[in-house]
Amino acid sequence: MLRRALLQASSRCRFSSSSSSSLLLAYRRQCSSSSSSSQVPEDHFVEQSVDTPQTPPSATISIDRSALYHPPDHSHEPTADSELVKHLKNIIKFRGGPITVAEYMEEVLTNPKAGFYINRDVFGAGGDFITSPEVSQMFGEMIGVWTMCLWEQMGRPKRVNLVELGPGRGTLLADLLRGASKFKNFTESLQIHMVECSPALQKLQYQNLKCLTEDGTDGNTDKRCISTIAGTPVSWHMTLEQVPTGLPTIIIAHEFYDALPVHQFQKASRGWCEKMIDVTENSSFRFVLSPQPTPATLYLMKRCTWAENKEIAGLDHIEVCPKAIDLTQEISNRIGTDGGGALIIDYGLNGIVSDSLQAIRKHNFVDILDDPGSADLSAYVDFAAIRHSAEEVSADVSVHGPMTQSQFLGSLGINFRVEALLENCTEEQAESLRTGYWRLVGDGEAPFWEDPDAPAPIGMGTRYLAMAIVNKKQGIPVPFE
Repeated sequence: MLRRALLQASSRCRFSSSSSSSLLLAYRRQCSSSSSSSQVPEDHFVEQSVDTPQTPPSATISIDRSALYHPPDHSHEPTADSELVKHLKNIIKFRGGPITVAEYMEEVLTNPKAGFYINRDVFGAGGDFITSPEVSQMFGEMIGVWTMCLWEQMGRPKRVNLVELGPGRGTLLADLLRGASKFKNFTESLQIHMVECSPALQKLQYQNLKCLTEDGTDGNTDKRCISTIAGTPVSWHMTLEQVPTGLPTIIIAHEFYDALPVHQFQKASRGWCEKMIDVTENSSFRFVLSPQPTPATLYLMKRCTWAENKEIAGLDHIEVCPKAIDLTQEISNRIGTDGGGALIIDYGLNGIVSDSLQAIRKHNFVDILDDPGSADLSAYVDFAAIRHSAEEVSADVSVHGPMTQSQFLGSLGINFRVEALLENCTEEQAESLRTGYWRLVGDGEAPFWEDPDAPAPIGMGTRYLAMAIVNKKQGIPVPFE
């Protein structure tokens, strides 16, 4: 049954025969010889922001004394606004009007004191959502194969920056380093840079990369952090801009773009209006439409120039992500100047994104405006906008893809890897391997699932897309030939 499932999934994977894949073949041989593992609700929306006079307080005072005699059971539900909710309402109050969806999203996710990502581990089965590296070690290993192949196309530089944007727990890079540990020339060239704004996640990354801190050799330099997995230096930065330039750079952005704040626009009788967030008379959040053009309208106009009229004609909503455009252009400038490439993997569309913003709490979808800071907010990635942004800013880079995650991982040899791991594992490990494999490359519910008490694994192989931006001098990267 498992072999049929593997064949069913792998039939959708495109395999590459590029001459630049000598490392890929070497890795496959290593795998064969070693199998060690390791919409918005209507009641939240009004069409236009309108100043509403405050209702004067009632002159009658009502006192509820029932609790003096019959104390209610203690409730664990919040009885007052959280600090983040107070902060959001204060922004709206002192500004004298609503905030954009992008501002709301950025505060909810990365507010320094109460942002969703800042002070907690939100990944894995015990968190709010699961990402591909947490599904199976094979994902990080395949990203390692892609990185080594690109390094080979770059001419095997002696020093290279390996940057991950939003590394989560650090699982992806830990699996990448373990899988590549036998390729010493590659691992010894790496200078790892983690772009992470969450102190809590930085600590987890330090642990999962098995880092040790060493004093500077001359007594004057900063302490050096070394990942003992492959003896690789590691450093942390708040933004990509802080990562040193001047070296060839490989950038990995896995499920990073989807968390960048989006501006939402809705078609109204007066044209495209930006959707905003305001506070109602009863102090709850609601959506409103801006009565006049906003600064983000410039990005909407830019995005529409990249699309054909027929693509826009049937839409009532459009999302644009200025930070994704700006980040892509920063990446392209760096790659065009220093050499290297970037790999972007995320869920999204190869075209205009309409109304995709969603909130996930404990693996369930919830209302976007419900208890801000307690749920992850994310939106579909506009891969067509990434392509246009990269090509617009630098003539020295080329953009490849997107292709589905299933095609991408299949071309890199995930089928060989899972078969090698299955040769020497327990029944419990085999169950985990086939489940993880299906979630990475499958489409829909796993056909081999037989447990009536647990939901079948859902494949992400066609929902997630992969795109590469590389320096033109290096040719076409594996597996986009």
